[in-house]
Amino acid sequence: MNNIDVSKVIDQARFNRFHWTVLFWCALIIIFDGYDLVIYGVALPMLMKEWNLTPLQAGALGSYALFGMMAGALIFGPLSDRIGRKKAITICVILFSGFTMLNGFTTNPTEFGICRFIAGLGIGGVMPNVVALMSEYAPQKIRSTLVAIMFSGYSVGGMLSAGLGMVLLPSYGWQSVFYVAGLPLLLLPLIMKFLPESVGFMVKEGRTEEAAAVLSRVEPTFRMKAGDQLAAPAGKAKGGNVLQLFGDGRALQTLMLWVAFFCCLLMVYALASWLPKLMTKAGYGLGSSLSFLLVLNLGAIFGAIGGGWLSDKMNMPRVLAVFFAIAATSISLLGYKSSTELLYILIAIAGATTIGTQILLYALGAQFYEMSIRSTGLGWASGIGRNGAIVGPILGGALMAAELPLQANFLAFAIPGAVATVAMIVFALRQQTRRASEPKLVTSAA
Repeated sequence: MNNIDVSKVIDQARFNRFHWTVLFWCALIIIFDGYDLVIYGVALPMLMKEWNLTPLQAGALGSYALFGMMAGALIFGPLSDRIGRKKAITICVILFSGFTMLNGFTTNPTEFGICRFIAGLGIGGVMPNVVALMSEYAPQKIRSTLVAIMFSGYSVGGMLSAGLGMVLLPSYGWQSVFYVAGLPLLLLPLIMKFLPESVGFMVKEGRTEEAAAVLSRVEPTFRMKAGDQLAAPAGKAKGGNVLQLFGDGRALQTLMLWVAFFCCLLMVYALASWLPKLMTKAGYGLGSSLSFLLVLNLGAIFGAIGGGWLSDKMNMPRVLAVFFAIAATSISLLGYKSSTELLYILIAIAGATTIGTQILLYALGAQFYEMSIRSTGLGWASGIGRNGAIVGPILGGALMAAELPLQANFLAFAIPGAVATVAMIVFALRQQTRRASEPKLVTSAA
């Protein structure tokens, strides 16, 4: 009897049409996920005017989706390790698409907040699952790059929301941009047909023929012979238990990953929620302020893909430490008077090293945790990070209410970048120590 390690088959496969299919559908889901999330910041100035919201009320309303995202990541991350990635992703798409569309029909902040919370469950729950699925099927040599390209769909969604906002808001009102979010519901049958289930989950469930069929698409030369058995390495973990994230010497790195997620998401959502409003306050028109949001997300694409490429060549935690240091510097400089050209450059760099770095953090988590607890690890890191995402908009609202100088707002948004830099340095040092002492227990994150 010959045991075939499915991970090795996938790791050594050549990139082909199957990988393109997984990349396309995962990226498309993330594009709409990003659209649904960023759209609040785009509509915020009009919402504040129509409903007479104070900055603090607007910050709290923005946080409803983030509370939902935290719960969604904590629920659907571990759940998918039990019911499969495909089912979890399908449920999440229905939640985030359907209830974001319903936001366009709400008539008061209470209704709006309820829909944003429920949509947040899907937005937060889908992220760790598509990252885990893409990571599972990506060849080892280009895994970080593929995850980064896939997750760049988040920034494409952010750019799409800003671009459509510039076109739709003046003529059709804030409701129009939320109606667009219903499109994934029409695509759901195609997503369910073409998106593959996790091969590790199929092996665990005893669906050997299905798993073998998928592996033959991953690696066209793969053939099962009589007596062969498929094996998905599960390590010592059976999946779905948060305590397993701290086993086998992972405790310090798990904590540092959580700190980095918290700080990174605080910066991302503080900027996504308040950058247009802060720039409007600084004297720029609404259209110009939305263009800053567009540039922020455009920079994120280059940061994520460039960082993914660097991470496949170098040590990922060290790359992330450098990115976080650059983020703290660029954000702090945004509050100072500068030329429009320089301002656009600083915003692009901030996007590359905040939103782009968030994407790379997911790739790091996917490589750090073994297959059986990957969604659990990513779900908890994302869920803990959502606390930072919740703090970000509220912090921005509090700073706006305090009427502090523009520099003080951006300096407050930059401090978490310095903290995350330290967290990634500690992660890298611990990784080096573990590789030297217990190389067999370490999952590569470089």
